[in-house]
Amino acid sequence: MILGTLALGLVMVGGHQSGSEPVRPSARPPVRPVLDFPEPGLDDTASYQGYQTRFYRDSKQNTVQIYLEPRGGRVVTLWADAADASVGFTLRDSQGRTPRITWGAKEAEVADSAAVRTLEYRIQAGASEVQIGGFLLGSMRVERDLQYARRHLLPFTAPPFRVEEESLLVADVARLPAQERRHHLEILRAATLAELRSRLQPTVVAANTDTRWTVRVERPSLDGRNHLVLELAGDARETTATVTGRTVSIRARSGTVVRIRVRVATDARALTPLARGEIFNAAFLKFLAAARAETDSVGVVRYRRLERQVRGVELLSSKEKLMAGLPNFATYFGRDMMMTALMMQPVWSASMSEHVIASVLRKLGPEGDVSHEEALGGQAIRENAIVYDSLVTRYFRAARAGRRQQADSSLEEARAVLRELQKTKENYHMIDDDLQLPVLAARYLGDPAVPTVQKLAFLFDSSDGRGSRLALLLREMALVTAWTRPYVDDPRPANLVSFARRDATRRRAASWRDSEVGYAWGRFAMDVNAIWAPHALESIALILTSLRAVGVTTRSLDSIAPAIGSAPLGEYIRDSASLRRAIGTWKEARRHFEITLSPEEVQRRIRARLALLPDGERRHWRTVMAERGEVRDSLAFLVLSLDERGNPIPIVNTDPATELFLRDFTKEIASGTMKPGAVLREVEPFLRPYPVGLFVGGLGPVAANDAYASRQIWEIFRKDPYHGPRVVWGREVNLFLLGLANQISGASNATGRIKDPALEPYVRALGDALRRTLDAVNASGLEYNELWSYRIDEGRLLPIRYGTSSDVQLWNTTDLAVEFVLSRLSK
Repeated sequence: MILGTLALGLVMVGGHQSGSEPVRPSARPPVRPVLDFPEPGLDDTASYQGYQTRFYRDSKQNTVQIYLEPRGGRVVTLWADAADASVGFTLRDSQGRTPRITWGAKEAEVADSAAVRTLEYRIQAGASEVQIGGFLLGSMRVERDLQYARRHLLPFTAPPFRVEEESLLVADVARLPAQERRHHLEILRAATLAELRSRLQPTVVAANTDTRWTVRVERPSLDGRNHLVLELAGDARETTATVTGRTVSIRARSGTVVRIRVRVATDARALTPLARGEIFNAAFLKFLAAARAETDSVGVVRYRRLERQVRGVELLSSKEKLMAGLPNFATYFGRDMMMTALMMQPVWSASMSEHVIASVLRKLGPEGDVSHEEALGGQAIRENAIVYDSLVTRYFRAARAGRRQQADSSLEEARAVLRELQKTKENYHMIDDDLQLPVLAARYLGDPAVPTVQKLAFLFDSSDGRGSRLALLLREMALVTAWTRPYVDDPRPANLVSFARRDATRRRAASWRDSEVGYAWGRFAMDVNAIWAPHALESIALILTSLRAVGVTTRSLDSIAPAIGSAPLGEYIRDSASLRRAIGTWKEARRHFEITLSPEEVQRRIRARLALLPDGERRHWRTVMAERGEVRDSLAFLVLSLDERGNPIPIVNTDPATELFLRDFTKEIASGTMKPGAVLREVEPFLRPYPVGLFVGGLGPVAANDAYASRQIWEIFRKDPYHGPRVVWGREVNLFLLGLANQISGASNATGRIKDPALEPYVRALGDALRRTLDAVNASGLEYNELWSYRIDEGRLLPIRYGTSSDVQLWNTTDLAVEFVLSRLSK
């Protein structure tokens, strides 16, 4: 702790060693942003509504994002390293309003000294006086939660914000017996309880000279291992600064602009970035180089967009992990990595699939569960503090009951938690990611471009210290077969894969639509049961076939993972016919989610839904309906989910795009096992204009259409629109486009001609769907965002950036795969 504190003290302005000159970090040339949003010529700046963000690389090439959020006056620096820490503060003018905040310079200054890295940038506020408060130094997750709860909008005079779980831990330490308390404080590197309590919020200290004022805001982690420092500084000849409590007041000596230097320092561990050549395959890099060589205006803009997305992938990629997105998800997400790997297969190197699979396997839970998300740094402290509280509570309960041995055991466990307070915590409550891993592994093992010797070396690698990767994969496959077995034995809705209960009345949304109401409080998700479960079982069959092809026998599998012998997976390994029967049963599960509404029913429900919209929105959508004419066709679709009793919740949704992407429908048509019309019915809801279907001109397909559901569901989607009818998800758009392209490609030969003339109407319909979707999404100007929304102004629908959208999202960079695949489709 002493070394870390000393290092941070030395690198900051005003830090001195006793009797010596100030020690400065090693200086480097100023750096320009790697990415800058919105970018003129590429983005519709109006749709960003004043939001601005920049991405830099620090001295270790780790990603640092800074964003200026105008509606709340929030300025946040996210350090996307091994701690995923952030530093945030809020600006207001003398009237308590948000001033106009802009960048003060293009370049940033980066430096390091020992374990400490620093980055300095400049901002300016359009006001003669500003106040700065709401300082939050710690976990990116806490900053995100603070803004979700709108706590950053509170007056600076409101009670100081503290992380509730950390306050609970400090209170637990305080109530321990004196001797035990001293032991716990020692583990936490705190001399006194007061010192520990002081870490709950940052300290704010001012220092002034004749030419410069400086305000230093500092906060160590609760365990004293790491430190974050923020410095605000300015020219004393232009501005003055004073500190009152937790608020900084800065006044311009003349004019109406306040210029501020912002420097952030961290001593957290750095990550090891992946280079472009490690991420992308040769074919894609050749495609990118060809795009760069284009000289006409359209080609130049196209290349700029491609290059920006390539840089986005690079910013998210390190040898340790791929981050899900910045700024909101700067950490490992199992689902995001695997979905991206599946979609990026045409453009990624084979080693990237290995990287993703290995990352997922080394985080498997004891039962074989895939980790949804890791908690690092301050978030790990937050979650481990809850564990510590439960152990201390157990200690007191046992002590009061005279159970001395249990009390001592609880204290020992509590001390162990404190010793590793930043130990990474894994979240295992999602379901879809468990079903996705076999799909990704099967595609990797079935890739003919990867040599057999490389696959074997990968499978039997045990360098992560948890046994071989094959043993881990078998454990996960055993879990999937156990989950899906009840439906195989008795195929009725009650035996489908179910979401767990959140409370007495609601279920946890445990697939990709993981907002509170993402599945309309349903119990059985369509994507989990009608899409992922059958594909997971098919993939397990492919994995077993691939293993036999490379010489891994049934006896070998028994010795690698003996426990699978008595599980359904063991039966499937010994009897492939039983696995084929299980796959066949699960392929029929979609019947529980199929629904068809007559034209009269469609019109009746839409009229009821529109009647409850605000006047402007109701008039707009009635105009859209009138322009399209009377609804004459029925609407067939797969519902979003089933309720507690297994009844369909009739919400049109984009999840069938996943099936279109994963499944080779065209091959089934060619073999005679499917009709073209069945595939086109899957596509139809994406093209029926909202509010009948999902399609919104100039915007894209919205994530869900709740018009046919109950009034209660309308209301919950109104309150929580994240996965609802006002939002387009880039992930879903790219899945749909890739799925359409895959089906079209499957119907064509090497020269681009249709193999069978009878397929021409089918291919033409798919091509029309692809073009219409591309046109609508591109017209939004937001097609590279994580998600986007709209507002209706004077009868016009205007696309807008969704407020909590990530600026760089891993699975949105899959547009690179879309561009690459479409370029080949057009040849």
